[in-house]
Amino acid sequence: MYKVILSAALLAVMTLSSVAQTTKKTTKKKAVTKKTTTSSSTTTSATTTPASKTATTATTSSAVATTTTTTTETKSSLLGSDNISNGLKEALQVGATNAAKKLGIQDGFFGNAAIKILMPPEALIIEKKLRDYGMGSQVDDAILSMNRAAESASQSAAPIFINAIKSMSITDAVNILKGTDTAATGYLREKTTPQLTTAFKPVIEQSLDQVGASTKWSALVSLYNNIPFIKKLNPNLAGYVTDKALSGMFLTVADEEKKIRKDPVAQTTDLLKKIFGK
Repeated sequence: MYKVILSAALLAVMTLSSVAQTTKKTTKKKAVTKKTTTSSSTTTSATTTPASKTATTATTSSAVATTTTTTTETKSSLLGSDNISNGLKEALQVGATNAAKKLGIQDGFFGNAAIKILMPPEALIIEKKLRDYGMGSQVDDAILSMNRAAESASQSAAPIFINAIKSMSITDAVNILKGTDTAATGYLREKTTPQLTTAFKPVIEQSLDQVGASTKWSALVSLYNNIPFIKKLNPNLAGYVTDKALSGMFLTVADEEKKIRKDPVAQTTDLLKKIFGK
């Protein structure tokens, strides 16, 4: 009888132990499953967050761009097409006049490193060879003469440049107002370069003759071509100086346009203040 009771007690203990182990394993498995699920959810959230942030940033940028465009369009509507056209023409005339004044004085080109006219690319071999032969002063004289010609031409060509501005249409003016800080200058360069070149070149040629650049250039080329065993060269000086003079003019007009658009001090008339003022 005693052995039967002992056996029954032992069996009960073993059963309880087995149940406890099974419950522990089940609880541990649930904990692991919960941790994995939580980790997965956190990862998904972390992965999703940048996309959401990017979308928000993109939306904000788009909103700013839309606001800027809307503001410009609203301003255009309030000003009226005629005011815009007249204002931009006036801005370009002021810019061209200021540019001509800056470039049409002594050292207007020669003293400005950004637009100083140097030897033509195809004539660099001439410059190098002559300097090697101790003729650097003649080269320097030729460079100075080219810049003096451009400075002289700038004085008389400014009215031609301004006349070209008057052909700007109202539609062009409205588009320019909505454009970049040099949109007006870019329009002018695109539309008038052929005509300005035709008008500018005779002035350059005359100026080159007046300052003696043509003679000095011919002498320079002749010195080079007289060097034995070299290929003879004769670059078109007038065409080259004309192109460089126009480039310098446009660059300076662009600088003036930026000032007029942004600097109240440069907005010297009521119309300019109305068009470009904040």
